[in-house]
Amino acid sequence: MTPDIINIVNAEWLGDYRIRLDFDDGFSQTLGFLPFLQRSNHPAIRACLEHGELVWGDYDLCFPIIDLYHNNIGGEAFLAQAA
Repeated sequence: MTPDIINIVNAEWLGDYRIRLDFDDGFSQTLGFLPFLQRSNHPAIRACLEHGELVWGDYDLCFPIIDLYHNNIGGEAFLAQAA
């Protein structure tokens, strides 16, 4: 069951375009952004954690937290490759 309110409390860069996100309910998710970035028009953008959200640039690219929680970026689920 997904909580009503979710915040990202930690983001850890794992390399190879993978980020591990820790949420305030204790759940963790590792996302592989390579497929998304390969389709992106801006492959050189950098991610950061601001106000509990994962954003690129000056909010040029921002994912809904619920999609990050469910590993559903770009409208489809991506399987994160194991480290």
